[in-house]
Amino acid sequence: MANNAFGIDLGTNNIKIYSKGDDHVLVEKNMIAIENKNILFAYGNSAYEMYEKAPSNIHISYPLSNGVIADIKNMETLVRYFVTDLQKGTTKPADFYIAVPWDVTEVEKRAFYDLVKDANVKAKKIMVVEKAVADGLGLDIDVKNSQGVLVVNVGYETTEISILSLGGIVLSRLIKTGGLKFDEAIRAAVRKEFSLIIGGKTSEMVKISLKELEQAGKGAIVYGRDIVTGLPVEREIPTKLVNECLEEHFNSIVDNVKVILERTPPELAADIYRHGIYLTGGASQISHLEERLASGTGLKVNVSDVPLTSVVMGLAKIIKDDNYKSVAYAIEGMSK
Repeated sequence: MANNAFGIDLGTNNIKIYSKGDDHVLVEKNMIAIENKNILFAYGNSAYEMYEKAPSNIHISYPLSNGVIADIKNMETLVRYFVTDLQKGTTKPADFYIAVPWDVTEVEKRAFYDLVKDANVKAKKIMVVEKAVADGLGLDIDVKNSQGVLVVNVGYETTEISILSLGGIVLSRLIKTGGLKFDEAIRAAVRKEFSLIIGGKTSEMVKISLKELEQAGKGAIVYGRDIVTGLPVEREIPTKLVNECLEEHFNSIVDNVKVILERTPPELAADIYRHGIYLTGGASQISHLEERLASGTGLKVNVSDVPLTSVVMGLAKIIKDDNYKSVAYAIEGMSK
């Protein structure tokens, strides 16, 4: 049944799965809640709802860390449940296309393959696609031609900076700066300035609503625990404080983009100068990152309309269009 195919983009924070059967993309939190060490209690968005609120016998975790699989058993469980959900409860044989970061070891790359193979999802064929190539396709760039394209994907724990040409990756760099670092910076600044401890979800909400708050000229209202009294309190956090604490991480991304640009062959650099930088990824929407990238590199920045799903949309394109099948490959020694 050639009609049955899935494209999987395992994000540290969100898992994105494209199903060819109903031409639909599922986006859920990449989280699992395990009760008493071995019973599946919840997964996806419902597990995230419980995060930072669960009792000690329920362990909630992200099976991915820094873009690679940290807990393969839990990740297999998640993939199995999500794929079964997409197939309305029955597992049929299917082809799988999975996006993997470029700047990881062969062992880590193979773990992505093994994950699908061992997840009991009746995989007929498992193909691997470099994440940055899928990203380019999802951004409607024809990655198979010879022009150089610079894609910056700001994820939850990592930022992948890649230069694409002729359907492959010329240069790529994976750095451990992303949405989580932004959240942690906000928490640290609030703690230092207001002696207030806030949760990860609260700092994420501040980060997401930063642009709207600035436009409205308001501060962010947060609830947390006062370090001095130990009591729950409400505080208004000025957006200026949030912007200042994020500056260091923005600079880190800009500096790494410059490192890649310095190593770029001149002909590709000329293409990049003409087209600019393509900015995507779930954490790329944060206020002022686009401006910092533009001012720091002197290049124009093209922001993705669908930053969270650009990789999985690229996988969908590969599944639907035979012209792009050549950018997917089977891992050596493992093709059936």
